[in-house]
Amino acid sequence: MITRPPKIIILYASYGDGHYQASKAVEAGLRSKGLTDVTLLDLMAEAHPLINGLTKFVYLQSFKTIPGLYGWIYNATKQMPQEAPLLEVINSFGVGKLQQTLREARPDLIIHTFPQLAMPRLLKRTGQSLPLANIVTDFDLHGRWIHSGVDRYYVATDDMKEEMINRGIPGDRIQVSGIPVKPEFARRPQPEGEALPPPLQGLLPGDSSGKTTVLLIAGAYGSMQGVREVIERLAALERYRIIAVCGRNRELYRALQDQLPPHPDVHLLGYVEQVAALMRISDCIVTKPGGITLSEALACRLPMFVYRPVPGQELNNARYLAQKGVACIARTPAELTEEINALFGDVHRLAEIRQKIENLRRPEAAEVIADDILQQWFAPERAELVLT
Repeated sequence: MITRPPKIIILYASYGDGHYQASKAVEAGLRSKGLTDVTLLDLMAEAHPLINGLTKFVYLQSFKTIPGLYGWIYNATKQMPQEAPLLEVINSFGVGKLQQTLREARPDLIIHTFPQLAMPRLLKRTGQSLPLANIVTDFDLHGRWIHSGVDRYYVATDDMKEEMINRGIPGDRIQVSGIPVKPEFARRPQPEGEALPPPLQGLLPGDSSGKTTVLLIAGAYGSMQGVREVIERLAALERYRIIAVCGRNRELYRALQDQLPPHPDVHLLGYVEQVAALMRISDCIVTKPGGITLSEALACRLPMFVYRPVPGQELNNARYLAQKGVACIARTPAELTEEINALFGDVHRLAEIRQKIENLRRPEAAEVIADDILQQWFAPERAELVLT
């Protein structure tokens, strides 16, 4: 028997920031439980840097220029079985890098936070045995996540578990954990205030102005004019305080600075680390419907307004949460403003939405996953099986 501490590798992809953030949240959860030998690996970037760069470019451009085509392909392939030729090709990428990683690192568990399932293919080819876990990072299930060689699935909702069972995955392999987010998103607002970016220092939730704070995550949107109109419409009503986060989209940040006249209730920010703190001082969020961002908003108890969702997993995420009554989808600045006004003008509906959010949020997902991994593979009675 090997007495060394367990080694865990988390495989992710850098198509957007969400999969990396989920991986970091899981890593933190594992380390908090004493599983400290954890490595993150961006498989495609390490194994095929040129192909990775090209596919990232095509992926991001398809969102901006041909979102309808991307959505059609996504939905047309949702029910693909694992033996489909297309999946066989996709899952062949990175096999060589993984073989090298197994030989050098000798991990005891592989976790996927992105559906690039080269590991089952490699294990079948080599005859090796190694536990595999998938953490599904959307509220929508695509066939790429499903493989008979995966031992454990961590999913966002009971509905997704039921869907996976209907697609042939045994229920005892599926844990409803929620989507993992960093611990700071589960914290309550601090009475003395939050550590906010310099322009907002000292701002408190529900301050003396009595205005509703709208957090606008704007950096992901390609339409600058649309974002500007949203801000202008909300500011004109004089009942909202708008915090617009442009992220790494410097072009958008500069354009909004140039096009928007100074306004005491409009705060423009570039890239910030304190997203959790911003969510905690806000009353609602306008965002793109990535699984991680939506889970962060749920953790912070924020009603969600999804603006111009892109067809594919993001639109399906938005539709699911809209069906659950915690999100609203808007296609135009006028529609978005109207929906925000309608919600905050109806105290009973607002209370109902907040209760539905409370029922759906799972802020401790990373901790739940870490506990389950310990129980499944690294509890004393199981450790000998894994580490031999």
